Amino acid sequence: MALFTKSIGIDLGTANTLVYMKGRGILLREPSVVAIETKSKKVLAVGNEAKNMLGKAPDTIEVFRPLKDGVIAEFEVTAKMLNAFFKRVTGVIFLNRPEVIICVPYGVTDVEKRAVEDATIAAGAKRVAIIEEPVAAAIGASLKVSAAHGSMIVDIGGGTTEVAVLSLGGIVVPNSIRVAGDSLDEAIMAYVRKEHNVLIGESTAELVKKTIGAVHPDIQTEQIEIRGRNLYSGLPAKLILTTPDVINAMNEPINQIVTAIKRTLERTPPELAADIYDSGIMCSGGGALLKGLAPLLQEETGIKTYIAKRPLDCVVDGIGAVLDDLESLSGVLSYVKSR
Repeated sequence: MALFTKSIGIDLGTANTLVYMKGRGILLREPSVVAIETKSKKVLAVGNEAKNMLGKAPDTIEVFRPLKDGVIAEFEVTAKMLNAFFKRVTGVIFLNRPEVIICVPYGVTDVEKRAVEDATIAAGAKRVAIIEEPVAAAIGASLKVSAAHGSMIVDIGGGTTEVAVLSLGGIVVPNSIRVAGDSLDEAIMAYVRKEHNVLIGESTAELVKKTIGAVHPDIQTEQIEIRGRNLYSGLPAKLILTTPDVINAMNEPINQIVTAIKRTLERTPPELAADIYDSGIMCSGGGALLKGLAPLLQEETGIKTYIAKRPLDCVVDGIGAVLDDLESLSGVLSYVKSR
């Protein structure tokens, strides 16, 4: 039976889940969203199909994200979502229970780590190993984490921003804040409500962020027309948002991310700080795609800042690299559980 065991890596994110299979690469990239029948609790849809139902489902269907701030908020739903994803990439689960490496944000509690392990086992995994998200992101961004040299990764995901200084295969100075992509969406929603008296949904806010989102005033101004509901009349409404609007809207959460980076640098040992000054800061995650992020961080820290070549895939690419070279990289794994 060992011949039939699949080895897979999972980037279990608040916004998206990516699955990597050893020898085959990334096989699945879906939103971490589940649609469930309210009474029976039967799963009706997962991933893109479920996300398309957000804000549009009747009372008989509940559509939600089972993870919040990078950790599991709904255990059973997360297990069902993972099971559905397993089936898509490995086929029949009971004949082909996969061995799994899955990521968690740095600094989560033992209880939260155990919840991830238990949900993965309940979904059909044969064995589970945990990797911390900033380590996986750094490996996926091609940083030399095993060297006696300081590297800095800033991974801005959906639920958390992970900031870490790494050396000799481990995290020397960690920082994890629960301010990231979802916080930016919420800030845009709040801005539109306050400034225009229009209520927009989460999907619309995310579209605005991805289309014209920026964090630096020198970025060329763009605009987008969006629709929502007028808070006074209750009728459908439309308005135009510009890049400066979005910069203003996201100012507070972006400042929190910048502050987290600065505080991490302040706690970094001098020798490693010198390395980082020479090699720069590497950014990954969906938030790294915000226009003007690199110049903003460079201005705020005085350190060269780069965006990873594949920022959305850094974590899962890092997990894949560990799967492909377990002999030399197994030291970054922990909490192995078997059934």
